[in-house]
Amino acid sequence: MFRISAFVSELLRPTPLAPRRGAAGPVVIWNLIRRCNLHCRHCYSASVDKDFAGELDYAEVCAVMDDLHAYGVRALILSGGEPLLRPDIFDIARRAKAMGFYVGLSSNGTLIDGRNIESIAGCGFDYVGISLDGLGATHDRFRGEAGAFDASLAGIRLCRDRGLKVGIRYTLTQGNADDLPGLLALLDAENVDRFYFSHLNYAGRGGRNRGEDSHHRMTRAAMERIFETCLEQAAAGRPREFTSGNNDADGVFFLHWVRRRFPQSAPHIEARLRLWGGNASGMNVANIDNRGNVHADTMWWHYTLGNVRLRPFSEIWSDPAEPLLKLLRLRPRPVKGRCASCAHLDICNGNTRIRAQKQSGDLWAEDPGCYLTEDETGV
Repeated sequence: MFRISAFVSELLRPTPLAPRRGAAGPVVIWNLIRRCNLHCRHCYSASVDKDFAGELDYAEVCAVMDDLHAYGVRALILSGGEPLLRPDIFDIARRAKAMGFYVGLSSNGTLIDGRNIESIAGCGFDYVGISLDGLGATHDRFRGEAGAFDASLAGIRLCRDRGLKVGIRYTLTQGNADDLPGLLALLDAENVDRFYFSHLNYAGRGGRNRGEDSHHRMTRAAMERIFETCLEQAAAGRPREFTSGNNDADGVFFLHWVRRRFPQSAPHIEARLRLWGGNASGMNVANIDNRGNVHADTMWWHYTLGNVRLRPFSEIWSDPAEPLLKLLRLRPRPVKGRCASCAHLDICNGNTRIRAQKQSGDLWAEDPGCYLTEDETGV
């Protein structure tokens, strides 16, 4: 994840550099349930509205939480499917909060209503992220459900009004790029705390929608708009959190934007970007799916590192013999093509390896999702 607002803040109020500190444990994105009431066109878990056999029960979830906490994990993102379809979701969330975890809820928002908002608020979620793929009919088309946009927006408002930190999650494709300005305006109009911009990744149904992946020029325009919006709001004294994910070229693109807009700040930002270090799959981010399989991140469901029913997460994640983790943790990564020649490899860390692997079969091939020009990469 690239924390755009944190780097924009460094433009306005730079802080001293400090050595990079390793995380105590990875952020764990936990797909507690695969069932979903919607049928989203870019769903990485290919969820549908039916029960899936073999999902972890409450006792198993609690045992995994105990192991995660002992291992040093301090952040859990509870996801799905649609996690609110899991009957014990509030019990799980309350237990996680009582243990001291940062707990986020990743929802489509349509099931947040007057019947459960008090339970949601009572869990004390640190963050509720609700996905919007555009405005009105655009969102409904992507989600496969008429009225989904209105229901999700109502869920956002309920969370906001109950004092929960709430954010909009948006995945850019050619089919919804025109809605980005309206979503950014909605962010301001509805006083939403956070905006998460996701690049389309080639996994699940997102892989079948690869032809809808935004052209590089469209991606560049979207990122510049987000940078400028983040800067305008921060300078006006109403800062919001802007983050992006699934394309670590964002950090390098931000550096070039800074060089044009704030050349005097570029050396400081470049040093901070090198401390950030880019892609963290298999290192600082992990995924547990609904059946307890552990993955390098949410886009690696085709490769299982182990299962928490058979081995504790702590043992799986620290296994020195696990081949994929050994490869992903190499630094510098032995990438090929234009990635190998890029002058900014130590910023993006070779970007998202799953896209390269899915398209070419080679983990180390150049990332087809990199939207930087040859001049920007230094190739």
